[in-house]
Amino acid sequence: MEQPTAATFRWSDYDAVLFDLDGVITPTAEIHEHAWGELFADYDYTKADYLEYIDGKPRYDGVRSFLASRGITLTDGDPSDAPGNSTVCAMGNRKNALFNEVLARDGIAAYPGSAATLKLLINASIPDAIVSSSKNAVPVLEAAGLSDRFHIVIDGIVATDQGLAGKPAPDGYLLGAEQLGVDPARTVVVEDAASGVAAGAAGNFAVVIGVDRGAGPQALLDHGATFVVADLDELLNH
Repeated sequence: MEQPTAATFRWSDYDAVLFDLDGVITPTAEIHEHAWGELFADYDYTKADYLEYIDGKPRYDGVRSFLASRGITLTDGDPSDAPGNSTVCAMGNRKNALFNEVLARDGIAAYPGSAATLKLLINASIPDAIVSSSKNAVPVLEAAGLSDRFHIVIDGIVATDQGLAGKPAPDGYLLGAEQLGVDPARTVVVEDAASGVAAGAAGNFAVVIGVDRGAGPQALLDHGATFVVADLDELLNH
């Protein structure tokens, strides 16, 4: 099948859809970025750092990646480390605590275009699932009122339990397709992060839709997006 463009794409041409969560279904990327900014406030952190070193990656990988950009190496420590600054895990756990504080205080709602897309897929009987690097995917879905919407959620907890490599490796997306019982070559991936579209491309999925929430269209295309939209509402008539 010829690769589609945003103008020629049709959801009904494919057997299933795998969605990233943060920045695709919900604007949780904004909460994540706020938490990362507070965590790295003493390191001249900027939004560009979030997009280049952190966005879409598992939490501890994001800590390592950002610190490496500043020429800093910390011992990994252990996931049970108390939130703090002494190890990679301690910093990651502190970031997680900051994220959960903001989520509990402010709540979250799905992007309108994404909510409408989910309804479209239900009406078309096209199965879907969430594939997220975050270990907070389930609480985020609950906060957005979507906990009953997705029966398959491949998140950071699943990845750790099953020893899956994080994005940009395709492992999570391949597991999502396996659990849906679909062929990646007949499945759509929807991502907003460069590492996520790279994961979809590496898994040889039929279409990798990039949603530009700040990474930039060219960066998403360069990492493997089939095409890029600013919001999924652009595809609602498809």
